[in-house]
Amino acid sequence: MKSKTPKVLHNACGAPIIDWVIESADVVSENIIVVIGHESAQVRGHLESNKRGGKLKYAEQKQLLGTGHAVMQARDVITADTTLIIAGDVPLITGETLKNALEFHKKSQAEITIITANFKKPFGYGRIVRDSSGNIVKIVEEKDANAEQRAISEVNSGVYFFNTEFLKSLEGKISRSNAQGEFYLTDSIEIAVSEGKKAAAFLLKDSREMLGVNSREQLAKVEKLLRGRIIKNHMENGVTFIDTRSSYIGKNVKIGQDTIIYPQTAIEGSSVIGEDCVIRGSRISDSVIGNGAQVENSLVISSKIGEKTVIGPFAYVRPNCVIGDGNRIGDFVELKNSNIGNGTKISHLTYVGDADVGENVNFGCGSVVVNYDGKKKTRSEVQDGAFIGCNVNLISPVVVEKDAFIAAGSTITKNVPSKGLAIARPRQENKENWVKE
Repeated sequence: MKSKTPKVLHNACGAPIIDWVIESADVVSENIIVVIGHESAQVRGHLESNKRGGKLKYAEQKQLLGTGHAVMQARDVITADTTLIIAGDVPLITGETLKNALEFHKKSQAEITIITANFKKPFGYGRIVRDSSGNIVKIVEEKDANAEQRAISEVNSGVYFFNTEFLKSLEGKISRSNAQGEFYLTDSIEIAVSEGKKAAAFLLKDSREMLGVNSREQLAKVEKLLRGRIIKNHMENGVTFIDTRSSYIGKNVKIGQDTIIYPQTAIEGSSVIGEDCVIRGSRISDSVIGNGAQVENSLVISSKIGEKTVIGPFAYVRPNCVIGDGNRIGDFVELKNSNIGNGTKISHLTYVGDADVGENVNFGCGSVVVNYDGKKKTRSEVQDGAFIGCNVNLISPVVVEKDAFIAAGSTITKNVPSKGLAIARPRQENKENWVKE
């Protein structure tokens, strides 16, 4: 990957590759052991930071001597009768596939069941070698294969189901006599056959499920497939996408029925979009958008937008904002760490930061809540029904009480009483003939 980040922690549709794999493995097993080696502290740190991490067990591979060696590092922690072995870099494999493969393994009464796929161009993959009766006899890695074996189209996915007793018996039987000098787990097939034990293959219906990630190019390909899968799922649940190719929807995003997603939209993190919303060309991250709301060409981060509120175009809603129902947050408006009551209008060219704003308030064009004095940030309060004229500065901390009115161009440094009018600007004075003189 040519990266400081371990491969399995690279994101695909907003979640690290390994999260996708663990989620699928969860369908068939609650007892998951992660074998960590390269940058183990980073990988373990990530896994322990999420909800599933506390239930995981770990085994460390201090020397990176191949897949067979990696599996044996977990030997003493494996307790179940059947063991699933899966690489941490195959995010496309589904829980349903693993469930079906496990059922097949049990019915086949094989010591090993390997998930396989057919590829027209199988370069780089281990080939499945069968005898004249169609039984699997071994797996040959690309670097060790001869010309005839390289022509085989059925390949190893790297996903196996083992009878655990046989798996543990492999220690000491797998050798490093191969092109890479590693302990290949694939040698277990040949060992099973030599001992008169059965090896079986579960063929994938969709070979793309076994695609792994070993480069940025492969990551992009996998992400495209995952993105298509996510969007398809949303469409099946009643969401309209105008252009699926230019929409980016994260793994954990939820979207309600009859919402329309327009091109060039990215919805990320744990965002929840309500029903009957319209999202046009925007980025929404870790936010909640209420039913019937509209977001147009805007950025919303870690905030909550109420029902039937209109955001944008070109608005910037920064973290920790709670915006009520039926509001209008217009063009070139920036909000930060503020609460905005129902029915309030902040139509254009306005900054509201660290403020608690009531219902049915009007902010005129160019108004600013001046919340930072160079050392600390302080809050202001604007109560229900207040009217803030154009080009008004509210120097925090101030309170604008209910139904107060502030004249355009004023700089407010004191509280404004309810139903009062505040004027804080020099009286206009005209100099006759000043230009001429």
